[in-house]
Amino acid sequence: MIEELKNNVNLEIAILREISTNFAQAEGTSEKEKVLLAAAIESLQKKMKLINNALPEIIKNISPLQPLGAAVKPTTLQKMEITNDNGSKTQVILNKKDREKFMKEHDLGNGFLKRLKKERVEENVAKIEFKGARGYVKLSNRFFLGYAQKMTENDFLSPVGFDIKKGNMDILFSSYISMGLMSAALSIIVGMFFTLFFMFFNLGLDIPFVFAYSGSFLSRLLIVIWLPLVFPILTLAAFYYYPSTEKSSIEKKIDQELPFAVIHMSAISGSGIEPSEIFKIIGLSREYPALRKEIRKIINEINFYGYDLVTALNYVSKNTPSTKLAELLSGLSTTITSGGNLGTFFEKRAESLLMSYRLEREKFTKIAETFMDIYISVAIAAPLLFMLMLVIMQVWSNGIGLTTSQLGVLIMLAIAIINVFFIGFLHMKQPAY
Repeated sequence: MIEELKNNVNLEIAILREISTNFAQAEGTSEKEKVLLAAAIESLQKKMKLINNALPEIIKNISPLQPLGAAVKPTTLQKMEITNDNGSKTQVILNKKDREKFMKEHDLGNGFLKRLKKERVEENVAKIEFKGARGYVKLSNRFFLGYAQKMTENDFLSPVGFDIKKGNMDILFSSYISMGLMSAALSIIVGMFFTLFFMFFNLGLDIPFVFAYSGSFLSRLLIVIWLPLVFPILTLAAFYYYPSTEKSSIEKKIDQELPFAVIHMSAISGSGIEPSEIFKIIGLSREYPALRKEIRKIINEINFYGYDLVTALNYVSKNTPSTKLAELLSGLSTTITSGGNLGTFFEKRAESLLMSYRLEREKFTKIAETFMDIYISVAIAAPLLFMLMLVIMQVWSNGIGLTTSQLGVLIMLAIAIINVFFIGFLHMKQPAY
C-alpha cells in the first residue's frame, strides 16, 4: 500500500501544478477562455477531494508488521488506471463509490482543456495565415524581382534587410527592394508631370492660386528640370530609412510593455513551473501586443525547429529590435545555464526596468512642460505680434509687396505648420502606457 500511497500523492502534486498553471494562464485571456479555465480548475479541485477521500483507508491498511496467516481485511478501495491528456497512463487508488465521480470529472476536465486548445489553434490559424505577394508587391516583383535579388547581395543594403527582420515586417527583403524600385520608376513619371505643369503654370498667394506662366520657357525649363531627378531620390531614401523607423517604433512599444511583462513573469515563476511555460503564458496573453510577437519567436524556435530554451533565447536576443529585451533574454539564458534562481532574476530585473520606466515618464512630463511654454510663445503670441507688425508696416510705409489677403494666407500657413510640428513631436515622444 505504500507504493499506492506514493502514486496518489504524486498525482495530487501534478494536479496542484496544473491548477497553478491554469490560474497563471487565466490572466490576460479573453472572457470565454477564463470561463473554460475556471471550469477546468473546478474539475481538478473535485478530483483532488476524491483522491483525498481514499487516503485514510490507504493509511489504515498500511502496517509494518503482518502476522503470518493473517486474513486479508476487506477494503473499499479500488485501483484504477487513467489516461492523461498527453496519452500517458497513471494509476490511482480510490474508494469504490467515488470511482464513477472521478472518471466523470476527469473526462470533463480534459474536455474543457481540449476546447480551450482548439479555440487557441483556430485563433492562431486565423491570425497567422500565410499570404503570398498580392497587389502592388506582386506587380513590383513582376518587373524588378530579378534586379532586387541581385541587389540583396549588396553590403550597402544589408542594414535594410536586418531592419525588415527586426521590425517584423511581413515582406521579403527582395520584394521590399522591388517595391522601392517600382515606386522610384513611378516617381519619375510624377516628376515629369510636375515639370510639365510648372513649365506652363505658376503658384501664388493671390486668388486664384494657379495662374499661367508668361515668361521665357527655356529659363523656366532650367528651373524645373531637376524635379524628375529629385522625386526618385526622395522615394528611394524613404524606402531605405522606413524599416529603421519601423524597428524603432516597435522597440519603443516593447520597452514600454517590458516592465509589466517581467513583473508578470516574476509572479508566474514563483509557482515553480518550467521556464518555457512562462513564455507560453506571456505569448498567449493579449496584454502585451508588441512583446508577444518576440515571445512567440522563442516558442517557435522550440516547437518548430527543436532548439532548447537556451539556444532559442540566444537567437531571439540577437534578432529582437529592443536592446532591453535582448539584455533580458541574454541574462535569462545565463541564469538558466548557471543554475541560478529564476524568481530572483525576474524580481531584480523587474525593479530595474520599472525604475527606468518611471524615469522615462518623468522625462516626458518635463519635456511636455517645456514645449507647452514654447508653444504658447511661438504658436499664439508670436503670430499675433508678427501680424500686428506687418499691418503697421503696411499702413506707415509704402507697402512691403504683399496684400492683406497674402498676409493672411502666410500667417495661417505658418500657424498650421507650427501646430503640425508640435503635435507630431509630442506624438513621437509620448509613451503608450
